[in-house]
Amino acid sequence: MRPSGRKLDEMRAVSIETGVMKHAEGSCLIKVGNTHVLCSATVEDRPPSFLKNTGLGWVTAEYGMLPRATHSRNRREAAQGKQGGRTVEIQRLIGRSLRAGVDRSALGERQITIDCDVIQADGGTRCAAITGGWIALRLAVDTLLKARVISSDPIIGHVAAVSCGYYAGQPVLDLDYDEDSAAGVDGNFIMLGDGRLIEVQMSGEGTVFSRGDLDQMLGLAEKGVAELVAAQRSVL
Repeated sequence: MRPSGRKLDEMRAVSIETGVMKHAEGSCLIKVGNTHVLCSATVEDRPPSFLKNTGLGWVTAEYGMLPRATHSRNRREAAQGKQGGRTVEIQRLIGRSLRAGVDRSALGERQITIDCDVIQADGGTRCAAITGGWIALRLAVDTLLKARVISSDPIIGHVAAVSCGYYAGQPVLDLDYDEDSAAGVDGNFIMLGDGRLIEVQMSGEGTVFSRGDLDQMLGLAEKGVAELVAAQRSVL
């Protein structure tokens, strides 16, 4: 039995509210159960220096967690003078994942930065950030298309992410904190809307896992991502 009472293949409730930030070119608040992430997109009409005169655009991301997003207060990283390793790893993952869904030549020489700020954390924050970050990116690109800044749509597909793992010896979809903190195996699956994989992060936290275990988790992830993509479509 899962702590939440959900079925093994049951997602938490997902809601996405768009247009939550007045000044951002695209924004949304995504809630996956008790994990809430604010995502916004900023368009700059110049690429990073390493892409100058290449004709290619760039999508990058920044990730942060409010001090009381968790059970106890975390010090602001700005107060510590540097980002933690976990933060850097997650924001790089978000950027890689979103770029996989973009034709950078169609975007042109500009940069879109996706800011993902965790308001409340209950497991799966990076997956929620990727799923909500794609919404913010999509809305920002729509702004560019409407203004005729770009002539063709650079978005090649939906991007969404979900966690899967083994909890109490059983494969489960969309781990919350209680499950994640006690999982024997923990993984994150990032996919395009058509089911193609962008990235898989898997680790045996308390036990090893077999190819069959991985296949079971992949099957759950495909189901979860399909539901997340449906949620994305419903708000656009």
